[in-house]
Amino acid sequence: MSAIIDQGSVSAAQPPQCSEQVAAQASPRGVDVIFEVVARVCAALMLSIFSYAAILHWRADPGRITLLLLVIAECFTVGLSLFTRVPVRRDWTPFAYICSMGATYYFLAVQLGPGVALAPECVGAALQVAGIGWQMFAKISLRRSFGILPANRGVVSAGAYRFVRHPMYLGYFIADVGFLLSNFGVQNVVVYAIQFALQAGRIAREERLLGNDALYRAYRSKVRYRILPGLY
Repeated sequence: MSAIIDQGSVSAAQPPQCSEQVAAQASPRGVDVIFEVVARVCAALMLSIFSYAAILHWRADPGRITLLLLVIAECFTVGLSLFTRVPVRRDWTPFAYICSMGATYYFLAVQLGPGVALAPECVGAALQVAGIGWQMFAKISLRRSFGILPANRGVVSAGAYRFVRHPMYLGYFIADVGFLLSNFGVQNVVVYAIQFALQAGRIAREERLLGNDALYRAYRSKVRYRILPGLY
């Protein structure tokens, strides 16, 4: 999730609007509210089914702490999205939708059974904890401006966003690498490779949506890198 632009800022070149027009633009339509309710109920259902399956695998092998940490990570990602505010504007293009949904709900395709341990369970778990911790820092910085689809939800450039423009994705990456190292397998490699590609597409759409705003361009000029300082 990148730094996002203040919906309350209005360009001086724009004509003044009456309070009724502003309120109409700021309030989500009834169809949007219905969609939000249905989408959030479905998200909660998918997260519950996945969590139940993962916990069953963990109970069969309690030493696989990375499974529990995977559930915790997805609860932070999907769970918090259930309580975010409805944005005024977001990207509904098919590409953005596919990237966002695929990169968020990829965990449904993860192989939960034991794989090849390229690293000890404790190493994978340590990376997951580090990734989850960084995600928490980024999400605390965003507060209720977190969401799934690229959208305009308000300006955030403090906290974790002082270092990279998409710190939350950095947290996802670190946690995902930790799980993959301890649960390596062909299916998981394919799933995570696709997920990383979808995240890159998601970042591109977010930056395209926000790049038209002068405030975001100013922020982008100060924070040069998207995820990895010095690399990307």
